Amino acid sequence: MKKIFLGICALSLIYASACNSSSSKTNQSADSAAAAGADSVQTTATNTSENETTATADHKNRKIADAATILARKQVPVLCYHQIRDWREKDSKSARDYIIPVATFKAQIKMLADSGYNSIQPDQLYNYLAYGDPLPPKPVMLTFDDTDYDQYSVGAKVLDQYGFKGVYFIMTVSIGKKGKVHYMSKEDIKDLSDRGNAIGSHTYDHQNFKKFSGDDWVTQIEKPTATLEAITGKKIVDFAYPFGLWNSEGIPELKKRGFRSAYALAQKRDEKEPLYTIRRIIASGYWSPKTLHNSMVNSF
Repeated sequence: MKKIFLGICALSLIYASACNSSSSKTNQSADSAAAAGADSVQTTATNTSENETTATADHKNRKIADAATILARKQVPVLCYHQIRDWREKDSKSARDYIIPVATFKAQIKMLADSGYNSIQPDQLYNYLAYGDPLPPKPVMLTFDDTDYDQYSVGAKVLDQYGFKGVYFIMTVSIGKKGKVHYMSKEDIKDLSDRGNAIGSHTYDHQNFKKFSGDDWVTQIEKPTATLEAITGKKIVDFAYPFGLWNSEGIPELKKRGFRSAYALAQKRDEKEPLYTIRRIIASGYWSPKTLHNSMVNSF
């Protein structure tokens, strides 16, 4: 587990730098930024029941849009969180980009609620991108990587206060483990799923997707996904790349295993496979609510 954590630390600075570059483009206030984002995707589905109906619609006989059409649709802000805890003296500067203090996390989520954002689930985003289905006003997706328990004990509770739902990409090697880092149990994951949050696959032990070959597809993709399906009782069809790293050669392997979408980080989407290179930005532990909002407006 120490190797996994150090690996995440080593690469997090790359993505934080990409995200921070976008946040520096503007100094406008959160209110004015909210106005700038008011032109985001609109819909007539403005309540929970209508959104659920849209998300669960039967699309068996509908044709998925071509890549150019998908790329032309306005991007939806997708935020990525990791650890939610107060900084410790030993935490490095780069690590603090993805370790978000509890008060900072609460302030960021409150800003989203106060600014009129509506959290959406992967079903909704997929149906919008693939078929052009409507989304609620000011949609945002809140994703959490790596199975940390504080995402359950803190993150999910804060989201509940505002009627938000999250998307949890689970690394299965750590399920139920306690130590320097406390991870979610099977019961925690099932509870999140039962309460309407989405569960996605994030490999077995957070290895570099670009290096997968041979039996890696079974060890890192098939078996962990089967584990999550057994826990939740639901089909797992969404994937997040460890470190946000992907290659075009691996996308067919995800398709073979029934995945409909995959989430990267801040880098550019693939022109041929936009559904498998959906962009996210890390919500940095250094960011105020205003900085987060400005970054969302500029990045998406």
